[in-house]
Amino acid sequence: MPKPAQESTERNNGKVNNQEYNHFAHTDDNVALYKNPNLPIEQRVDDLLSRMTLKEKVGQMNMPCGYKKGIGWGVEVGMECIFRLFTPEERAKQMEGCRKLARGNHNDEIGPIGGFFTIADRIVYEGTQKQAEFFNELQKIAVEETRLGIPLLNTEEGTHGFMCAGGTVFPEGLAIASTWNMEMVKNIYSVVAKEGRGTGAHMLSTLVIEPNRDPRMGRNQEGYSEDPYMCSEIARNIVEAIQGYDISKNDKAVTVFTAYPGQSEPASGLERGAMEISERKLRQVFLPPWVTAIKEGGALSVMAQYPAVDDVVTHGSEFLLKKVLREEMGFEGVVLSEGDGISTIRGEYMAKTQKKAGQIAVMAGVDVGISLEEAYMGALVKSVEEGEVPMSAIDNAVRHILKLKFKLGLFENPYVDPAFATKIVHSKEHIDLALQAAREGIVLLKNNKSILPLKKNMGSIAVIGPNADAPMNQLGDYIPQVIPQHIVTPLEGIRNKVSPGTKITYVKGCDIMGDKLNEIDKAVKAAKSADIAIVVVGESGNETNGEGRDMASLDLTGLQENLLEAVHATGTPTILVLINGRPLSVRWAAENSPAIVEAWMCGEQGGNAIAEVLFGDYNPSGRLPVSVPRHSGQLPVYYNHSKSKWEQYKDMSALPLYEFGYGLSYTTFEYSNLKIQPQQLLSGGETEIALDVKNTGTRSGEEVVQLYTSDVLSSVTTPIKELKRFKKLKLEPGEKQTVTFRLLPKDLALLNGDMHWVVEPGTFRVMVGSSSEDIRLKGEFEVKE
Repeated sequence: MPKPAQESTERNNGKVNNQEYNHFAHTDDNVALYKNPNLPIEQRVDDLLSRMTLKEKVGQMNMPCGYKKGIGWGVEVGMECIFRLFTPEERAKQMEGCRKLARGNHNDEIGPIGGFFTIADRIVYEGTQKQAEFFNELQKIAVEETRLGIPLLNTEEGTHGFMCAGGTVFPEGLAIASTWNMEMVKNIYSVVAKEGRGTGAHMLSTLVIEPNRDPRMGRNQEGYSEDPYMCSEIARNIVEAIQGYDISKNDKAVTVFTAYPGQSEPASGLERGAMEISERKLRQVFLPPWVTAIKEGGALSVMAQYPAVDDVVTHGSEFLLKKVLREEMGFEGVVLSEGDGISTIRGEYMAKTQKKAGQIAVMAGVDVGISLEEAYMGALVKSVEEGEVPMSAIDNAVRHILKLKFKLGLFENPYVDPAFATKIVHSKEHIDLALQAAREGIVLLKNNKSILPLKKNMGSIAVIGPNADAPMNQLGDYIPQVIPQHIVTPLEGIRNKVSPGTKITYVKGCDIMGDKLNEIDKAVKAAKSADIAIVVVGESGNETNGEGRDMASLDLTGLQENLLEAVHATGTPTILVLINGRPLSVRWAAENSPAIVEAWMCGEQGGNAIAEVLFGDYNPSGRLPVSVPRHSGQLPVYYNHSKSKWEQYKDMSALPLYEFGYGLSYTTFEYSNLKIQPQQLLSGGETEIALDVKNTGTRSGEEVVQLYTSDVLSSVTTPIKELKRFKKLKLEPGEKQTVTFRLLPKDLALLNGDMHWVVEPGTFRVMVGSSSEDIRLKGEFEVKE
């Protein structure tokens, strides 16, 4: 039976003496309602909350990152911890600190913590079995050595693979989106969930569904597209793949969508720069993927972003975290802070102290701190005890956490099977999927006179460039600290494809950044004696790309363009391969190189995929999910701009170098027979758009059919065109398929002058084609009042 109200109140204020503690520990196993799996989750949560002390509640609100020195071997945070391996001694201290945090005797400020964030990746380098065993060890401590036995909720990164030593590393962000294949998206993240949950992680983080609006920002490589609709569809498929319909299953997990509500168009393109956007832009551009993920998909966790939106720090914004997220979207899950995210409230001078920052964050709706910030530890306990924060605010946060733990089935099944985890993580099936994803994510940007595909039996090939044989540079960010598996580079992939008699000469040529290494003369010599030169350049995962690695220029860095120009000047046909996490303004190459292959951050099998495209074993089917600018000075350059945008600077075109949706194939496609039915409909009606697509070339290929609309005349400014549907088709030579799209009222809605979503009467233009500029068919339909 529950204890009297007075005792419950005393416990809730942290006043539990040893005698009371022992009494509860002795009797709870027999009477605790929260341990009964047959009761409704809400009743179990209520019962458990009633038994918790204030310190135990605040403990649940902490799920610290494994790299934080304060866990075990120091008190300073130190950014260097994020980017380097720990020594064995440091790892041992971190692991012991984790045990103490799980047990609740790490410090005297809070009780047992709610879980961990990235501990396995950061301190367990030996691989899957050891990771699973350590997760089990911590769960055993939490379940068997604490007063209430609340299991841990563990989070690891799942951006483009389960981010732990041994986890399959898929292509990242833009490469995934370039497939335009939502079944592929679903397959990738189903694997991420299976590997993560099988090892002991319950939530997968940094699933960046916000639209990419400024490519200068380094962490935009984690995102997928500049287009809200495309991001929405990717979000829909990610949440279906990871969460499914029952997150208690051993191959499902919780999505932690990032970074709410969207930080990808910051001031000056700089990490954590303020989002100086209007509420209209917020709702039109940034919120649609969140609405899809949460209202339609049932996503159960979001991570609040670093920057302020319209001058209010997100971690302290009741408007964003309560009104929009919980009230409007109906979000019922857990809001995580960013790393040291609660401190952004101090950084923006909204609070002088950690204590005050914690008060603002908890009242705004941040449920979990992931950095052991004082704001969510002893200072928060004092804030409640001193009456500055009501207990109800703490209870709300803890309720969200406990509810998720019950939904995951952790009270009944807190442990994993290390042998099973070892069997499934990085299986052959998952490696093959990584290869297929890399293939489909490659975009052929240029192919003059059909120079590609290359013959495998040519006499000699010069493979040149800093990314030709740099495995880490093709993986992107949010990858494991230790990667035990083999990474296939372009150089190796090319060697795997050519005939035994083909001579391969490799020259690095230069570094990604700086001029310390200059082998341009050596590269020129190699190119002169070769039948073809393949130059592989782009970006580096630890220098120019990823979180906190912003770039003012989108041009090739260091001596890379000098290298490309010098090799091209030899007269040897020169193929350019790009490995990069952001679109690069390769103007010279676009004018001079006969062929350009965009491979993005292509994952552990990227080298094989690149070689398959170069030599014709795979017909490229990738299409750009972002616009490629000519110069960073023309930003923003997204395709769905206002109708009022001009198209010419005095020194260059304002049009992109390569437009959204663009990509070439080794075959050709013909569009015909556009039909729109009905052509007149009421504002609540639907319309169907059908067309035929035929492969008119000589080999099998895949085409991405893209449907755009434009509201011809409206009460507010609307984009010049907007993607509304797309479909990827595989067609044999001569084969024709009919493609049918259905547009719903929400696809035609605009945010009117009163900030309401409405469908206005008028004419809508329909544009169907192979890219946002390569429109093959046009038509119109009318919406009547």
